[in-house]
Amino acid sequence: MSKTISIIGSGFSSLSASCYLAKQGHNVQIFEKNETAGGRARQLIKDGFTFDIGPSWYWMPDIFDKFFGDFGKKTNDYYELDKLSPAYKIFFSDDVITIGDCMEKICEEFERIEVGSSKHLQKFISQAQRNYDIAINKVVLRPGLSPFELITKETVTRVDQFFKTISGQVRKQFKNPKLVSTLEFPVLFLGAKPSKTPSFYNFMNFADFGLGTWHPKGGMYEIIKAMTSLATELGVTIHTSSPVEKIVVENGKSTGISIDGKIHKSDIVLSGADYHHSETLLDKSYRQYSESYWAKKTFAPSSLLFYVGFNKKITGVEHHNLFFDTDFEKHAYDIYDDPNWPDNPLFYVNFPSVTDSSMAPKGCDGGFFLIPIAPGLEDTPTLRAQYFDIIIDRLEKLTNQEVRSNILFKESFCVNDFVEQYNSYKGNAYGMANTLTQTAFLRPGLKSKKVKNLFFTGQLTVPGPGVPPALISGKLVAELINKQH
Repeated sequence: MSKTISIIGSGFSSLSASCYLAKQGHNVQIFEKNETAGGRARQLIKDGFTFDIGPSWYWMPDIFDKFFGDFGKKTNDYYELDKLSPAYKIFFSDDVITIGDCMEKICEEFERIEVGSSKHLQKFISQAQRNYDIAINKVVLRPGLSPFELITKETVTRVDQFFKTISGQVRKQFKNPKLVSTLEFPVLFLGAKPSKTPSFYNFMNFADFGLGTWHPKGGMYEIIKAMTSLATELGVTIHTSSPVEKIVVENGKSTGISIDGKIHKSDIVLSGADYHHSETLLDKSYRQYSESYWAKKTFAPSSLLFYVGFNKKITGVEHHNLFFDTDFEKHAYDIYDDPNWPDNPLFYVNFPSVTDSSMAPKGCDGGFFLIPIAPGLEDTPTLRAQYFDIIIDRLEKLTNQEVRSNILFKESFCVNDFVEQYNSYKGNAYGMANTLTQTAFLRPGLKSKKVKNLFFTGQLTVPGPGVPPALISGKLVAELINKQH
C-alpha cells in the first residue's frame, strides 16, 4: 500500500532509499538543509576549477552497477567512468610506491620493495577476494537486526577473522614497513586503526588491488547528479534549503516533520542525516541512545581539507597521492588514543585534473588536500593556516618543486564546517568506525525502537562508512520499510 514518506537529508543513502521506495509506489519527498543535494558529496566550482568537497575515491564499481541495475539502468547511462592507471602513488621519505591498475603491476612493485613478497601478496589478495564475495553478497545485505545475521556457513569457518586484526594479519606476512603501510591503508576508509579492525575486513584490499580505482568524468558529484536524476524520474520530490527542525511524534508514532514551523505530514519518516543529530530532533523520551552512548563510541576521523587552485601543472604526482613520509602509528595515536592535532600528519592529495581535463583550466591543476584528524578538536583559522604550511612544504620537498608561488586561491573545510553544514557529531567526516564491537547488529539500528514508523540510514548505521556502504544502507532500509508496511 502506498505511503507518504519524508526523508531527511539527500546524501548517498537517502537518495538510494528514495529510489527504492519510489519504485515500490510510495510518495517520497526529500528535505535537504543545504542549497544543493548530495549531503557530504557536494561540489565547489571556482574560477574554472571543479572540486569534490567530500568523497573523492570511486571504489567497488560493482556496487554502483548493482544499484543502477536495480532500476534497469547502467552507470554509463549517466556518467563516463575511467579506470585510473596508476591507481595511486604513496610517497615515503626515501621512496615512492606506485600502485598499478592490475595485480601483475602491483606484484612487480612489491617485488621491487621486498623480494619474495609478491607470492605472499597473491595469497593475501585471494583470501581478501573470498571475503569480499561473502561480505558484499551476503553479510552487508542484512539489516543488522540480529547477531544471527552474521552466522552463515561461510562466516562460521572464518570466525577467527573477526577476532584477529588486519594489522596482525598483514605484519605476519610482510616485514617491510612500506608494504605494511600500503596494505593497512585501505581499512582507514572503515574509520578505525588497522590494529582495531577485524582481519575479515581485508576485503577492502581486494576492492583496492583487485577491482581498481576509478574516476567518473567531471568528479564524484556526477554520481549525485545521476541519483537525483533517477530519483526524480521515479517520482521523488527533492526540496533543498529545507532544514528539518523536529520529527513530529504522536502517541509513540512519527507523523511528520516540521520545517520553518510548518508540519509536513507523513506516514513514515526516514532520516539519512547524522544519526545523533536526527535523534536530537525528537523529544528526549523518544531518543534511543544517550549522550554517554555516543561519547563512548569510536568515531571515524574528521578531516582538515583544502581546495587549492594552481596556475601550473604539478609534476611528479598522480590523480590520487598519499604522503606517508611520517610515522603512521603516531598519527593514528593522535586520532584515536589521545585526540590531538598531529605534529607530523600523514595526508592525501587528489589532483583530478591529472586525468580529467574538465576539472581545471588549461595548464592548471586543482588540488584537494586532506589531513585526517580526531573529531571534536579545536578548529581555528590559525591552526588551518599552520597545517596548510606544513603540507605544502612537504609536497614541495617530496615532489622536488616549488608550488607555493603558483597558488591562485585556497578554500578550507574542517571540524566547525562539518558541524555547521552537516550537523555532524563532533564534526566527524566518515561516521562511526567499523570495529568488532561496532559491526552489523552492534551499530545503531535502521529502525527506531521507541518510535513507530521512524527509520534511519547512512554511515552511522548499517553497514557503515563509505559511499558503496551508503548505497547499500539505503537499499536495506527501503526493504525494511516495505516489509513492515
